Amino acid sequence: MGMAAEAQFHVLAVDDSLIDRKLIERLLKNSSYQVTAVDSGSKALEFLGLREDDQTNPSPPSVPSNHHEMQVNLIITDYCMPGMTGYDLLKKIKESSSLKDIPVVIMSSENVPSRINRCLEEGAEEFLLKPVQLSDVNRLRPHLLKGKLREQKLQQQQQQLSPPPPQLPQQQQLQPLQQPQQPNNKRKSIEEGLSPERTRPRYSGLAVV
Repeated sequence: MGMAAEAQFHVLAVDDSLIDRKLIERLLKNSSYQVTAVDSGSKALEFLGLREDDQTNPSPPSVPSNHHEMQVNLIITDYCMPGMTGYDLLKKIKESSSLKDIPVVIMSSENVPSRINRCLEEGAEEFLLKPVQLSDVNRLRPHLLKGKLREQKLQQQQQQLSPPPPQLPQQQQLQPLQQPQQPNNKRKSIEEGLSPERTRPRYSGLAVV
């Protein structure tokens, strides 16, 4: 649990080979990544919250359903797997509106240029040759950082779409309308106060004479 709390990025590793899966899991954990390892593309989709319509899985789900609490920052998958290949998994992820921005890296023990080009054209970030080494894992960090920058840009765009309502100008417009009414009232009261004071000395003067 300590590794999960300290990890900055969460990587989903997909490989049907137990040896290769343990190797990539150890390399990722040594690089302070949080790792979730599964042995098939269908289990990877299940963990990500996607369900397959084409394939029928009579077996109950074997992956914990707490994927909503654990956001996946990168997916690294083997190319040659039974049932669903890494290329098929890549296509399903890129076709999903909620998962298409997650970087995907393909691994393979065979160096086939046409296979590599297919994956890169479909949206894969990198194509690594097995056995994966620590230097290969270090190449994953730039792709993880790109994913975080995309999230920050989306948050900024959402903040710009909801500006605060302009209330200050309305208050400023009401103040000058009330100010000229005050001196008018004062002038009326002054004129009313002066008129009796001016008449009194006139009458008093006539009385003396």
